[in-house]
Amino acid sequence: MKVVNLKQAILQAWKERWSDYQWAINMKRFFPRGATWDILNLAEALLEQAMIGPSPNPLILSYLKYAISSQMVSYSTVLTAISKFDDFSRDLCVQSLLEIMDMFCDRLSCHGKAEECIGLCRALMSALNWLLRCAAFYAEKVKETLEQAAAESQLKMCLERLGKMLSSTKNRALIHIAKLEETSSWSTVEQSLLKLGENLNSLGNSPLRSRADDCISLIKSIPTMLSVHSEHLNKTGFPTVHAVVLLEGTMNLTGETQPLVEQLMMVKRMQRIPSPLFVLEIWKACFVGLIESPEGTEELKWTAFTFLKIPQVLVKLKKYPQGEKDFTEDVNCAFEFLLKLTPLLDKVDQRCNCDCMDLLLQECSKQGLLSEANMDNLIDKRAADREHAPHLKSAENANIQPNPGLILRAEPTVTNILKTMDADHSKSPEGLLGVLGHMLSGKSLDLLLAAAAATGKLKSFARKFIKLESLKVFVSPPTAKGAPVRALLFDISFLMLCHVAQTYGSEV
Repeated sequence: MKVVNLKQAILQAWKERWSDYQWAINMKRFFPRGATWDILNLAEALLEQAMIGPSPNPLILSYLKYAISSQMVSYSTVLTAISKFDDFSRDLCVQSLLEIMDMFCDRLSCHGKAEECIGLCRALMSALNWLLRCAAFYAEKVKETLEQAAAESQLKMCLERLGKMLSSTKNRALIHIAKLEETSSWSTVEQSLLKLGENLNSLGNSPLRSRADDCISLIKSIPTMLSVHSEHLNKTGFPTVHAVVLLEGTMNLTGETQPLVEQLMMVKRMQRIPSPLFVLEIWKACFVGLIESPEGTEELKWTAFTFLKIPQVLVKLKKYPQGEKDFTEDVNCAFEFLLKLTPLLDKVDQRCNCDCMDLLLQECSKQGLLSEANMDNLIDKRAADREHAPHLKSAENANIQPNPGLILRAEPTVTNILKTMDADHSKSPEGLLGVLGHMLSGKSLDLLLAAAAATGKLKSFARKFIKLESLKVFVSPPTAKGAPVRALLFDISFLMLCHVAQTYGSEV
């Protein structure tokens, strides 16, 4: 049979009793790669065919569930399709739709373009309105004696889903965004809310009435979310810490860590910031700086600042009195908070082309800021979140080594190079030329200088280059073979010194 359209393909699958896996394979064979399943309205087409009879078609519903689980269709298109079903008298169909919502309503996410994210907000508001209409219908049916028990059961299921959806602050925030985008749609929600309130009067003081009132109260609080939380945000967001860290990372990478530690501690004491939120704000500022840094040398500077300098700062902060609680527990708690900022972590991973949290946790553990058990626990949690994140590596950058990993490997190399430069090369400078030549390959020099700057070793580097410029290295008369080598050493060390001055300032 030659497939002409989506409906025909679904009917063929149903007639031939394809399994969900077989259906997915055949669908990809029938339709071209260019069009996405959302553009073809796959979720709506499946629901339309599944809900034709008085009870849902279990086989076609299994196709939809497979499509949701395998991310063939987006959550927004599924919610939109569900909200178009309005024959609430078919109890079994409504139950099936509520079960489908259970699959993802507690973990809604969207990793597409801005328009797709706004689409999810709108779809969630449509689903909210659908649940309110559904609840209002069954609240009305409760008045009828013959159908009271069945109606109460259906109403209970609807209110459970409403409560589950609205219990998430993130979901309420998404609905708030949709309200700001489409005020007319929010008016429809308010009308459904009034209708539900009217129909609930017949329930008296039953547990269902109490649950419904809780849901109504949460919905009514959505328009005032920003104003209500403004005072709370002042207590949990600390822009001064953010500003100090951003200023240091942008303007003073080569500075000593102790003045930064003292500045941060002064802010912490003056604003009475709890230690976990204090550490959280430092990491947030680092990741924001890393995301917004221009590509090239500035990005390397921020990478070194985040992965090398800030762990050193926290090591010094650990020595200050922190009350009864162990500072490592505060650091662990801060990372737990940071894990909840999934969009920020996804963005920084995308920018750096790696799992930044993993590398940062390992570095903090190495510095004694985290126990190994806590580190493993946090890494596992982030790994689970990353499974739902977009593919971070594209074909074009899959072979590019991430800067955080390179910076962390460059740090011990800096120490080794400094030791090499301290040795006596007056008799055989060829070995030193090889080391400097290696530093010039690719972006090795910028990586090494960034690592040196973040660990307070850049001035040592500069002094070594100046020493190479001096005649002390070339005390013995050059041989015919050694003269070109020494000339090259002079040129390379001079150019490196100029590069340090241009990149980090002449005061270094």
